[in-house]
Amino acid sequence: MRLSSRDREYMTLALRLAAKGRGSTSPNPMVGALVVTRGRIVGQGSHRKAGGPHAEVIALSQAGSRAKGGTLYVTLEPCLMCAGALVNARIGRIVYGAIDPKAGAVESLYQVCADERLNHRLPTLSGVSGDECSKLLKDFFAARRD
Repeated sequence: MRLSSRDREYMTLALRLAAKGRGSTSPNPMVGALVVTRGRIVGQGSHRKAGGPHAEVIALSQAGSRAKGGTLYVTLEPCLMCAGALVNARIGRIVYGAIDPKAGAVESLYQVCADERLNHRLPTLSGVSGDECSKLLKDFFAARRD
């Protein structure tokens, strides 16, 4: 999948959402997500506190049926639960920044969004603003070690 003209702009907004969780998400990392349908942001979320809903779930909940066919922008590769929610919501495409080698379910550990056994598959684009997204995560984990 190719980078669209606004993908970096929307990922910058997702990074700002992620930063809202600074200091309150541990042991989970800060993550920001937004759903864009026909050029409009219809849902946005950030992981705010440990044990709380993931950013993707909050954004999908806000978007409701408007999520269908839209694009989800998220700073970290979705986990298995969130990838399943994206398939069920019929998201049209996923754009994310950093891969998650320990829990990623889009390309790292699982490929849920491309699984031919499911009734909906969607294209993904990874690495958009990847350096910025990775830095956010590295800073988070460095602070946890201190």
